[in-house]
Amino acid sequence: MFGAFKRSIPQISIFHNAASPSSTASLSLLRAALSAPYPPFKTSSPPLSFKLEVIENTPPTADQLRTILSYLPSSSTSHAEHETASPVSLLSAHPTVHSRPTSPEGVARLAAQNLHALKWPIVVDWDHGRATVGDVEGVKGILEEIRKLRDGEAEDAEEHKPKGWFS
Repeated sequence: MFGAFKRSIPQISIFHNAASPSSTASLSLLRAALSAPYPPFKTSSPPLSFKLEVIENTPPTADQLRTILSYLPSSSTSHAEHETASPVSLLSAHPTVHSRPTSPEGVARLAAQNLHALKWPIVVDWDHGRATVGDVEGVKGILEEIRKLRDGEAEDAEEHKPKGWFS
């Protein structure tokens, strides 16, 4: 009955680099979703509601990278739930990147020294455990999930957790 009171506005962060065309396109898409009808082709729809944090030219910390990696789909063929994506999946193929660290700490150190080391943007929905790296389509997927929650087409994951003896 009072489930709507528990629902919070999603927190979305974009680690943005203006030199990256996909980062610029993703930021424009996120801002448009906040200020114009979403989806754009349905003019009667309201804009999405989420808190947007733009972090410009600053890579995520090692702790943030660890969390982001747990939100990314694993490229492993075993599809085990406890597996996370590899830190290498965050690295770009830029010619100035000469090392390929395999830990979140190593990626954070490399990115602090060379912003070209990362794929940009890194977009994270902290509240729903979703992330995408270097991909505008992934940002569209995150926005679509927020739209489904807004329109009642998907239930918040919190509503599926047992609440006690009488659930």
